[in-house]
Amino acid sequence: MRVLILSADGFEDSELLCPMYRLKEAGYQVDIAAPEWGRIKGKRGYTVTANLALDDVQPDGFRLLLLPGGKVAPQTLRSIPQVQDIVSAFVDKGRPVAAICHGPQILLSAGVLVGRRATCYRGVVRELEAAGVLYEDSEVVVDGNIITSRQPSDIPAFMGEVIRALARLLKSTRGYEDIAGD
Repeated sequence: MRVLILSADGFEDSELLCPMYRLKEAGYQVDIAAPEWGRIKGKRGYTVTANLALDDVQPDGFRLLLLPGGKVAPQTLRSIPQVQDIVSAFVDKGRPVAAICHGPQILLSAGVLVGRRATCYRGVVRELEAAGVLYEDSEVVVDGNIITSRQPSDIPAFMGEVIRALARLLKSTRGYEDIAGD
């Protein structure tokens, strides 16, 4: 199964790297998409290679979308119409979407978070509440297919829910995947 991480320069290193390695460890193929193909650099200097540009992303080919935080990366991504379309495609199809820290701002810009329960980094709380999001100060909040978390220290709980969501998805689609060769 393939999962997609959307990010850009200025991501929070631990919020991209820890989930990426945890998903790979669990046997998932992880693709990273950025505005342009190539290296992107985190706030603390780590780099990863985006093997996809946003133009290359076909949401139907992925089972989960993950949005790391880092303030700058989500700010860059949230105003890009392709990003909003990708997020909407995942939510509309009921596929898991996981966002941590400032990542929920991308969900807000895509119009998929209003009226739902979510959490985020403390500096984003007022923006979410003002937009009609039901904020909860918890390490992880699951509302349907949307999983949100606050900060790097919440990554274990966040990734626990991400892995559970993928396991449920795999279980519910096993017959189809056997036929489709997914």
